[in-house]
Amino acid sequence: MNNRKGLGWKKWLLIIFSLFLVVIVSFIVWFYVAATINPPQVKDMSALELKRDSVAPNAYKVGDSWLKKNSYGLWEMKLSGDAFELGVKNGMLTKELNEYQEEAFVERIDELVPSKDYLNFLKYFIALFNRNIDENIPLEYQKEIYGVSLFASKQFEYIAPNYHRMINYHGAHDIGHTLQNMSLVGCTAFGVRNSRSEDSTLLIGRNMDFYCGDKFAENKIIVFCKPDSGYNFAYVSWAGMIGVISGMNDQGLTVTLNAAKSPIPTSAKTPVSIIARKILQYASTIDEAFAIAKKYDAFVAEAFMIGSAKDNDIAVIEKTTEDIDLYRPSKDEIILTNHFQGKKFYGSELNQESINGYSTMYRWKRTRQLLDRVDKHNPASFAAILRDTRGMDDKNIGLGNEKAVNQLIAHHSVIFKPQKRQIWLSCSPYQFGAYLCYDLDKIFSDSLVFTDTLYIASETIAQDTLLKTQGYRNFVEYKSFTEKLKKVISGKLKLRFTKDELNIYISLNPEFYYPYFLVGQYYLNVGDLSQAKSFYEDCLNKEIPTTKEVDEVKEKIKFIEQNK
Repeated sequence: MNNRKGLGWKKWLLIIFSLFLVVIVSFIVWFYVAATINPPQVKDMSALELKRDSVAPNAYKVGDSWLKKNSYGLWEMKLSGDAFELGVKNGMLTKELNEYQEEAFVERIDELVPSKDYLNFLKYFIALFNRNIDENIPLEYQKEIYGVSLFASKQFEYIAPNYHRMINYHGAHDIGHTLQNMSLVGCTAFGVRNSRSEDSTLLIGRNMDFYCGDKFAENKIIVFCKPDSGYNFAYVSWAGMIGVISGMNDQGLTVTLNAAKSPIPTSAKTPVSIIARKILQYASTIDEAFAIAKKYDAFVAEAFMIGSAKDNDIAVIEKTTEDIDLYRPSKDEIILTNHFQGKKFYGSELNQESINGYSTMYRWKRTRQLLDRVDKHNPASFAAILRDTRGMDDKNIGLGNEKAVNQLIAHHSVIFKPQKRQIWLSCSPYQFGAYLCYDLDKIFSDSLVFTDTLYIASETIAQDTLLKTQGYRNFVEYKSFTEKLKKVISGKLKLRFTKDELNIYISLNPEFYYPYFLVGQYYLNVGDLSQAKSFYEDCLNKEIPTTKEVDEVKEKIKFIEQNK
């Protein structure tokens, strides 16, 4: 009798285990089915018959499209064709650059998320979260991304298949800016017209402060695109990216993106760079751009600054995850940092949190101060503002401070002159290199040939004199030491520093708050509470960008005082 009871118990255990196994297997199958993103159907794949020719060092051709590196180190690419053909040509031309770019991106993610287990969790979480991202991207851009993905590196297939990765990377900006809500780092843009412009035409400038490590910004590309549908356009990008962050079309319409504080999204929507791409390709006026933006749901809040030669005006499309507004300035100038300014969203809780707790209003006021110092602006005066590293009233707040217009993290910096179809693009490093001028009327003309110099040499804005100073050399050394110090603090590098070494480190960027914070953290880790408190107190006397960081330093001082 007892034996029969034992067999019954084992039987039920086996049944429960079997059911549990079925549930687990079913979940795994569902996950891979749900998270798998299949490439779009392409009827005409004849573009794959094209071949890439290497015509000179750092110069390649695929049919009538090409990629070359100019003497300033900028990559210039011209593409033409239908959606899939644009992608194939792009992928062929940038094959090595794309691999290098993805390598830089993955390395940066590994630095930010050192835990392999957590990294794997994020990988599957993002795959599940973004499982419907393709349904929110117009078919033509799915085809273009698919064309690029066919030439992506296979070494990263452990993350996901090529197409899956490439399409998800277009949402990286959105996910990144959501995750950075706790420490919002953003871009600065501004524009003038009529009475504030030297020749009365529109002038727009912007810093694109998207930092994914220095390696990620080494190979920026200016792309000149002649699609089969829509307008010809130019945009600043990196290999593998078909979305738009900064661009202008041949109608003199410009688009730039500035992140705003956003709630945590619950599902994938249309990446903001794809919305900007659609605007750039199909809009010629502010109203047309607004109509396009209204059609798509974004899963982060974003401000789209739109300049229009036809309207002789600049406006900002303010878009949240739920609603949209159009902000038009009443004066001949506009400034955009990382908060909304229109009546609909200005008073919202998240927007006020951004204004009061982050650097956005400080940078807005500093930009206002710099704009007011010149009565009538030109590209050179705009470049000077975009390069400015100081705080309010020219206060020295240290190089790399988030409160400065130039935070020394920019992927690129651009100046647009829409009526003349001219773009000035900064060369490395950051905004300090020369700004090269490109004329879209010339570049999209039938007379242009591959061997032509694309930029207009006579319009070049010379590199900043700061590059030749000891202050800049100190900053380069400061950045290098900072990375080493952060690795020691995180435990990834076993090393001890002397007081002299740390004092020399501080002297490399003495007005910046961050080295004081890191040295305080180092001393806290090694148990020298007195030194840690001293450096945290010095940190509080500097210009700290966010209230969150101020509170963090105060909490550390409080902790030390309680544990002495």
